[in-house]
Amino acid sequence: MKIFLTLQSFVLAAMIFASQVYAQSDDVSKVQNFMVNIIEILVALAGILAALFFVWGGVGYITSSGNPEHLEKSKKTIFYSAIGLAISLAAYVLVNIVTQTAESAFG
Repeated sequence: MKIFLTLQSFVLAAMIFASQVYAQSDDVSKVQNFMVNIIEILVALAGILAALFFVWGGVGYITSSGNPEHLEKSKKTIFYSAIGLAISLAAYVLVNIVTQTAESAFG
């Protein structure tokens, strides 16, 4: 829950400190650039969080001392952080594909 709240505060800060030009202009490309920038920030944060969880799971794996419960918990931490990273990277790729398709269709 703490991680979700931290991530939510980063997104809120990014939206607050975004340039006012994006909200005042009719230009669609500026709104598109704003959304792409938000997605890039979120993917970067997901990458940082995934790296931290990889380290956390790795340390737990090394220090499990043969305890099967602790070992399994560490394996799940590493596995789920890899899945989360893959999903966020797939979302980033999908956004880029949609953006390029929209630019070629409407630009």
